[in-house]
Amino acid sequence: MEKQRKALTGVALVTVFLITACGGGSGQSETSPSASAPTDPAKVAGEITVLTNRTDMVTDGTLEKYAAEFNKVYPQVKVKFDGITDYEGEVKIRMNTENYGDVLLIPSTVSRDDYPKFFSALGPAAELSKKYQFTEKGTVAGTVYGLTSFAVVNGFVYNKDVWTKAGVTEWPKTPADFLTALQAVKDKTGVIPYYTNYKDGWPLSGWQGAMGSISCDPKANDKLATSDNPWAPGTDLNVSDTLLFDIVGKKLSEPDPTTTNWEDSKGMLANGKIASMYLGSWSIAQMRDAAEKAGKSADTIGYMPFPTRVNGRFCAPTTPDYVYGVNKHSKQQQAARAWIDWLLDKSTFTSDIQGISSVRGAPLPPALKPFEEAGVQVFELSQADSGKVTTIDNAAEVGLTKPEYRQHLVDIARGAAKGDLNGDFGALAKKWAEAVALGG
Repeated sequence: MEKQRKALTGVALVTVFLITACGGGSGQSETSPSASAPTDPAKVAGEITVLTNRTDMVTDGTLEKYAAEFNKVYPQVKVKFDGITDYEGEVKIRMNTENYGDVLLIPSTVSRDDYPKFFSALGPAAELSKKYQFTEKGTVAGTVYGLTSFAVVNGFVYNKDVWTKAGVTEWPKTPADFLTALQAVKDKTGVIPYYTNYKDGWPLSGWQGAMGSISCDPKANDKLATSDNPWAPGTDLNVSDTLLFDIVGKKLSEPDPTTTNWEDSKGMLANGKIASMYLGSWSIAQMRDAAEKAGKSADTIGYMPFPTRVNGRFCAPTTPDYVYGVNKHSKQQQAARAWIDWLLDKSTFTSDIQGISSVRGAPLPPALKPFEEAGVQVFELSQADSGKVTTIDNAAEVGLTKPEYRQHLVDIARGAAKGDLNGDFGALAKKWAEAVALGG
């Protein structure tokens, strides 16, 4: 995935955007067909289209290589990939019809309650949760409509050589420590300490991934569904958004955020032109690949948790990335389900991108070994009320997972928009509280 979380789908092999706000829909019936798991691969046949925002993986042939391996098991299924640059914008339009591919990733802006309107049932949650982690995110009324592609932790990917040159050899333990470290990078190396990727926008959405890191609370995201003020002092959103604001306000980010470029940023980090970015752990593989292409060691790239600790330990909640869904209008239900099952269970996709597998019992990826060695507390962030949170977010028109929300914070911090941080927090809290009071 390269463009909207390119990962975030960090690597999302397939992705789809959807449309509804507070329970709105397109009038489709909520009765969904069942995309049951095939029992005999030899009998599964047809052609499926997989929508993806990983245009890079389409262009370089990576997805075709996965399809070739898939065909060794399912020889009668042809897989086509539709790589879309403006994925969310274009697919949103397609969702007004029945033609939105056969397999796709359900974006986080879609209310979970609306899944049955657009996606096929994949099976009972009670059964699928025995095999897969993170099934809460794709479950509606005990039925799973989406299976997590992979999970990530969130933190700062950074150039070790630059930080060492700046004299910073330990992970900062507080936001103040982190700002001091960035200032040292600026003063002692002349390198851009932090890169917002403001122009592409979607990387800024990754700051929502700090939920749970500050409080070390598995229920941090669920609590947004009942909170009157998620930006109160000391809350996860307050601490993380304040750090972003201070980074920009103290001129520790790129001089002109309107000219940033995601593709260029990978090479800039690898070559020591920028020092750090806040991204999901999916980014580690991409940054290490960029380092090797630049003639550097992959070990130049490091990854650190959010700079807060609880009881002396850093915390890193695992959060599911996009979930795979099957278009309920697809004529190839079993073939579509076969692709999802094979990708999760048999392919090397998750390990290739250094993602956390949704299959229970799978080990953490090697890229996160430093977290294990440092005793970082890794835990699953609950998604039990994520549907309610999305509905409230849509009603409040805050856009927690949309780039505009934090682009506005950056604009205030750099003096390109009126207002101040506390005023912005107050306005956000007011809209949020009103939506909570109305039940979303």
